[in-house]
Amino acid sequence: MADILTLVFKTFTSQTGGRKELTVAPPSPPTCSTLVVGDTGISRSVLLLAAVTAASELGMRVVFFTQTQIQSLPLCLQKRVPSLSPESLKKIKFSYPRTVGELLQQVAGLHESANTSPTPPSLIVVDGLEGYLCGPGAGGLGGFHPGEQSCAAHLSALLCDTAAFLTQLLRRCSPSSAPCRVIASFRSAVDTGEASATDSALDVLDRYFRVRCTLDRDGSYEAAAAGLQEVWHIYLSGTGIAEASSTKDCEDRPAVAPEWKLLISPDGLMEFELV
Repeated sequence: MADILTLVFKTFTSQTGGRKELTVAPPSPPTCSTLVVGDTGISRSVLLLAAVTAASELGMRVVFFTQTQIQSLPLCLQKRVPSLSPESLKKIKFSYPRTVGELLQQVAGLHESANTSPTPPSLIVVDGLEGYLCGPGAGGLGGFHPGEQSCAAHLSALLCDTAAFLTQLLRRCSPSSAPCRVIASFRSAVDTGEASATDSALDVLDRYFRVRCTLDRDGSYEAAAAGLQEVWHIYLSGTGIAEASSTKDCEDRPAVAPEWKLLISPDGLMEFELV
């Protein structure tokens, strides 16, 4: 389910809309996987917000995979959380695999490292899946069949299997522990306006990721007239959202809101608003 992202949206809710209570809907078994689809820059900011929020608000250990070096935290985090604890940031491990082969090795390595670490990671983040699936060496690795679809299925299956394995370890330490989550971002050919096999790769990813978080830019006159640099609509969909909605009458399983709005001011501050 999108419980971590929902917590992010609530944490950075627009001040004019009033701050929401920081509660997270319990995740649905067996794994919790979310795919963020849309603009690369915005997606990365959302993933970083998720990683920092999970570490600081929930005390989770996070593994963050990306091809691009992280130079600094998003401006919105620097402004809204100026006193962010260094201890919280230490809970996030950044890794920079260059190819899909390296990414597969490092994700598979979490099975081994978890046996030597006192606390396994509770959140796996992968920034920019399209860079791994479409870049050099994306196809024909090991036993892979050439093409992004096979590669996407192999990588997605490994991420889900790793999350399930880490969930077992977490629950050995504490039976009440929530499952290990996976959040990844992907920019499809639809977003770039190019015809590409990445569209079919997205179809494969949707089979493994139980929630899709779609970012859609609002280019309307009203958005520009509001004096904002950018306005984005955020749509949550997928089997995880459907399951959460089916339990909306249960007090201990609040439904996940399916739509939010992201407001970016000229100074770079990001705020979310429930639609």
